[in-house]
Amino acid sequence: MDLGLTEEQEMLKTSARDFLQKECPKQLVRQLDESDTGYSPELWQKMAELGWIGLVFPEKYGGSGGSFLDLIVLLEEMGHNILPGPFFSTVILGGLTIMAAGDEEQKKEFLPKIAGGKMLLTLALTEPSASYDASSVKTQAVGTDGYIINGTKLFIPDANIADHILCVARTKKEKKPEDGTTIFLVDAKSPGVKCTLLKTLARDKQCEVIFDNVSVPQKNILGKLDQGWPIVKQVLQKATVAKCAEMVGGAQAALEMAVQYAKDRVQFNRPIGSFQAIQHYCANMVTDVDGARFITYKAAWKVSEELPADMDIAIAKAWTSEACGRVTLLAHQIFGAIGFTMDHDIHLYYRRAKAGEIMFGDGDFQRAIVAQELGL
Repeated sequence: MDLGLTEEQEMLKTSARDFLQKECPKQLVRQLDESDTGYSPELWQKMAELGWIGLVFPEKYGGSGGSFLDLIVLLEEMGHNILPGPFFSTVILGGLTIMAAGDEEQKKEFLPKIAGGKMLLTLALTEPSASYDASSVKTQAVGTDGYIINGTKLFIPDANIADHILCVARTKKEKKPEDGTTIFLVDAKSPGVKCTLLKTLARDKQCEVIFDNVSVPQKNILGKLDQGWPIVKQVLQKATVAKCAEMVGGAQAALEMAVQYAKDRVQFNRPIGSFQAIQHYCANMVTDVDGARFITYKAAWKVSEELPADMDIAIAKAWTSEACGRVTLLAHQIFGAIGFTMDHDIHLYYRRAKAGEIMFGDGDFQRAIVAQELGL
């Protein structure tokens, strides 16, 4: 296992950082945070022209044919710059699900539009229980030739701007909750779909989506009827690693900001970085960041190589969730009072670290998976 970046990945990393620093300054991040849509269509199209949105899709569907590891490199840079917008929901939750379960007709219809920046998607999985296991899926889909969906989905990212919503619904009652679930491609403008934007700590665009007698044709089933959960699990694994990569990028940025401030800020006629307490803060931060990056890339490599990775993914998310929270909190302490002002950037990273901590399962949820993998 070689976790070093290839020459192409190094170029992608450098070009992504340069592009985002120029095209998505923190002033724009704040503006998009406060907007209802949460993204810039102009910036979205520029990203599509760079090939980012179609990075992991095959060339025959309008993509670049990149690997999952390439995507992880890009996502780390997006996290470093805290890029707002529907990239995660459209590419990872939407596009990778279609790649995994869609038939040829569905791939030809959706993937080129996604890669070209012409279509936004999201995955509607979580419900009021806010859990990521199969037993939490209560939304019902009833029918034979066509299906009628009823239920409430909660904390659905970017559903307010999505063109299509991939809805996970229960189509059959079985003893095992993993059985009897199906993924439906739902036009977000269908009668009966009601989307309400929620107020969140990170100001990311999470929504409540109510399906009230929403009609979906049978051709919009993604994958096989009653056998959707293995696909959902596969996508959740990739999404979990991808979220870790974003968080590592954010933690790296917080570390860089704090270390530079410790060198520049003078108190008692000396830089505050000369004090042992600040030095230990920075040492703990770099230990957390490097550790999180290593286990994230290890898990991403296994996913990219299609190797068993359940334990690695759970370990990565459990550690990274809490490590990034520690890093941004220590950065706050180094900056002191100025770090808590709205004009300072560090609070942007802290809020996103807290949001990422619970997304796709917090540390306790992931540790339970690790225990299961250990046979306990």
